[in-house]
Amino acid sequence: MFDITASLRQRFAGLRSGAEFFSLRHVQQSDQHLSVRKNVAEPPSLGRDEGAMLTVRVNGVEAYAATADVSQAGLQRALDQAEALARQIARHALLDLSTQAVASGRADYASPNHDKAFPSLRDCYDLLARESASVPSDSRLVNWQASLGLSTIEQIYLNNAGAELRQAQRFVFPGFNVTAYDGQDSQSRTLGRENFGQQGGFDVVERFALNGAGARVAEQALQLLLAPNTPSGVRDLLLMPDQMMLQIHESIGHPLEMDRILGDERNYAGTSFVNASDFGHLQYGSKLLNVTFDPAIPEELASYAHDDDGTPASKQLLIRDGLLVRPLGGALSQFRSGLDGVANSRACSWNRAPIDRMANLNIEPGNQTLEQLIGGIEQGILMRTNRSWSIDDARNKFQFGCEWGQLIENGELKGVVKNPNYRGISSSFWRNLSAVGDASTNQVLGTPNCGKGEPNQVVRVGHASPACVFSQIDVFGGDA
Repeated sequence: MFDITASLRQRFAGLRSGAEFFSLRHVQQSDQHLSVRKNVAEPPSLGRDEGAMLTVRVNGVEAYAATADVSQAGLQRALDQAEALARQIARHALLDLSTQAVASGRADYASPNHDKAFPSLRDCYDLLARESASVPSDSRLVNWQASLGLSTIEQIYLNNAGAELRQAQRFVFPGFNVTAYDGQDSQSRTLGRENFGQQGGFDVVERFALNGAGARVAEQALQLLLAPNTPSGVRDLLLMPDQMMLQIHESIGHPLEMDRILGDERNYAGTSFVNASDFGHLQYGSKLLNVTFDPAIPEELASYAHDDDGTPASKQLLIRDGLLVRPLGGALSQFRSGLDGVANSRACSWNRAPIDRMANLNIEPGNQTLEQLIGGIEQGILMRTNRSWSIDDARNKFQFGCEWGQLIENGELKGVVKNPNYRGISSSFWRNLSAVGDASTNQVLGTPNCGKGEPNQVVRVGHASPACVFSQIDVFGGDA
């Protein structure tokens, strides 16, 4: 771990610049993705990448240049390019960053069990093959896949103010999905893949419960084929954590990103229904809603000690008792807006500049067990596992579809229904939050592919959430 530090430190010390401030962010990344589809092992997808981003500040103007040539000469060329660019754009600059603080700390961060070896490629394939083979023989089961993604990243940030920030992270993404087809209808059940990822070692796979997943997921896909369509109407809605994850992501996370609120993303990823003047005033949800930025849950995907600009990261409340109090804005957005934000200035790799990104965005648990949540519903529906989503550019009006639904009648869980969907408006949906599950219902989840920025950046985002109940929500089936 951090084998390159001494050499990189020496190369950084040898850089020469006329800028009052400059920094280097070096990133090494290796990736592998394995899958077994219908008992046939597919070729592994393997990748390795390395490079550095050089940032300079000249007379209050910042500019960047990235390079895959991390030799002394390559780094110096990138630094010279960044400095020349800063001087060229100075007369067009909209901001004077001369007084913006810069990082000067020293710290290391590592994923849990980062020092423990991950099983070999062969052992991983053997595990996936066993689970694939456990899918029962049934002509209606037309496709299934067991998969395992793994990314290992080492990053070192250095600047001429003395900062040295190192992080070594390993991200694990297990998955299993089955599709059933009866000649007229097809239904899928998915475990993980796009909604379960964590930092760590093989312990992530064990928490995911991949062992035994094949038969269980296949049985649920067959149940959906036989299930009636979801009835349409206004009902109470119980969302399980793997769907809460998307609800948080789309209707809290993106609307609270400060660069969106300031208008930076409106021509690509969109804007926000939230205004800068809403912080401290807008009742975003019911008094049961407490939302945190929390970079300190070790296994969550976006846990770290410092963001990519070197700002120390700590847990912060974004929504307290339903009241909007703080945006997802890194150091630059805080400087521009005058609002307190969080340490969420993040880049997807060495060749992208950090921008405001949601990181670990969580709902704090309440005080009700799952049984109590169900018991408090007269007429409702439980939904889990997203399969479709649509939301407007301001992240306000939305429509989400799930794989799995179960009716709730008079406080009891009833039969399975298929094609469950619901719709709403973010600014009122969260005010209908009527019950929040306790820690026993809470799950740490995450996605590997949140996209934003020009040029595009795809980052890992963590979400931890309990099960939650929303009152009087418009739900409908697949034929509505």
